[in-house]
Amino acid sequence: MRILVVEDDADLNRQLATALEEAGYVVDSAADGEEGHFLGDTEPYDAVVLDLGLPKLDGLSVLENWRRDGRTMPVLILTARDRWSDKVAGIDAGADDYVAKPFHMEEVLARVRALVRRAAGHASNDLTCGDVRLDLRAGRVTVAGAPIKLTSHEYRLLSYLLHHQGKVISRTELTEHLYDQDFDRDSNTVEVFVGRLRKKIGSDMIETIRGLGYRLGASVDQ
Repeated sequence: MRILVVEDDADLNRQLATALEEAGYVVDSAADGEEGHFLGDTEPYDAVVLDLGLPKLDGLSVLENWRRDGRTMPVLILTARDRWSDKVAGIDAGADDYVAKPFHMEEVLARVRALVRRAAGHASNDLTCGDVRLDLRAGRVTVAGAPIKLTSHEYRLLSYLLHHQGKVISRTELTEHLYDQDFDRDSNTVEVFVGRLRKKIGSDMIETIRGLGYRLGASVDQ
């Protein structure tokens, strides 16, 4: 899962990025509204953490432009403003949730989890497919009740496939959502991680759809 953080406070930006990365997300960061708008308009993010008081282009304008251009990714607004009118303006501009500064990082992480989960149609923090279970809150994966260890890339791959289980996901889509903008993206790398993940969760869990990509859970339902 790939997250965009748009925050002009360098320390807070770094803290948010670090916390999200430690929670298993891939994170891109922007320090002003123009850069944030460009990234959100050109890259496929699973969610955005957006400050309202940004230089060059304010957060409300960024959000309004995204929605006008048909960008539908979930957006969590962060702001020092605590007036109810600012909250209403943010929601009306297209925000999905709102947190006022100062905040506890755990609250931001919980709200991002919820936004990503709901956007994919899931109500629970526990994602399951056959014997495979992912606890999003704890970042813990089990197979038939036994915990397994995954690398960060394997975890991201499994999380994305579980969020979209039953759907065919192309190698390109996986590459776009598993790596940040500066990563040397190579679809062959996805094949390597799929192979490693199959060895850990079961070779029949991830189906290869020739010429299209991968699907999690098809064989489980048959």
